[in-house]
Amino acid sequence: MSLSSVFDVICPAGILDGTRVEELRTEVEKLLAASAEIVLIDLSQTTFIDSSGLGSLVSILKIVRSAGRRLCFCSPNAQIKMVFELSSMDQAFDIFENRDAFEQSVLPTPA
Repeated sequence: MSLSSVFDVICPAGILDGTRVEELRTEVEKLLAASAEIVLIDLSQTTFIDSSGLGSLVSILKIVRSAGRRLCFCSPNAQIKMVFELSSMDQAFDIFENRDAFEQSVLPTPA
């Protein structure tokens, strides 16, 4: 089983606000239409998330879950971690410290 058949990755860059998250939502919907089982949003290039961006991420989570799929995040910076924690979204989102931690958790282990 190849990595690409297990998950697809989106790497938003810069500020993740209401405008940018709409683009992200479109990307996620395309991946779901292409049968992505797991969507990983790699936040390593994201510098800031505002409240509208956070609200939109919650909407994206609902879309992914309603499709019976899984949404994960990895590599959040300190500001993004704080936003997730203060909003208690760290309890709702699957968040991994980095891409390696995500892959170790999600990918099947060889027999």
